[in-house]
Amino acid sequence: MKLDNAVVLVTGANRGIGLAFAQAALARGARKVYAAARDPDTVTLPGVEAVQLDVTDDASVAAAAARCGDVTLLVNNAGIAMVGGALAQDGVALARAQMEVNFFGVLRMSGAFAPVLARNGGGAVLNVVSIASWINGPTLGLYGATKSAAWNLTNSLRIELRGQGTQVLAMHMGYVDTDMTRGFEVQKSPPELIVARTLDALEAGAEEVLADETTQNVKRGLSAEPGVYLAR
Repeated sequence: MKLDNAVVLVTGANRGIGLAFAQAALARGARKVYAAARDPDTVTLPGVEAVQLDVTDDASVAAAAARCGDVTLLVNNAGIAMVGGALAQDGVALARAQMEVNFFGVLRMSGAFAPVLARNGGGAVLNVVSIASWINGPTLGLYGATKSAAWNLTNSLRIELRGQGTQVLAMHMGYVDTDMTRGFEVQKSPPELIVARTLDALEAGAEEVLADETTQNVKRGLSAEPGVYLAR
């Protein structure tokens, strides 16, 4: 799918990767960019149309789909990350909170906008998943589980939406230098680089993009003996 003349909706577009997606869409010639956030007043990027959206709320998602009926590219970027593994004392609450955004948010948005994309010729869905879909540890254990679920959901959506001509792209990446990763002393990629590689893949018709070298290495290691996911 080409970005030139596209109508793009980016969830969580007020900061981080979402903001970088909105900026890049404008730079690549998008006709309109809806920048969605829980508080639209936090959207300050010139040239976009701010939209109030809470991906955990059915009514909010339905209202966005009704308002943004010209969308041809949906970028499911909104996500949260909370520190804690499966055995954390409040693990169930942590899992539920992250699943609501990282999995059910993607599910709600995809279901609401699939008919919109169909009416507009098919378009595309771009889901931001993670290297944590494949490898994980206790620091972000429950976050990783939600991203594994989102990856599997993306693979299902790809098959279900193929008949209406909708391209579905999963974007995997490691740590990106955003507010979400502040405090993690690890190597981080610039969000602009991750987004550029992802949109290049989208425009080339890809269905999956490994947006940094670490993720590419992990993907190759999934079939190793022992698998890279066992070696942590």
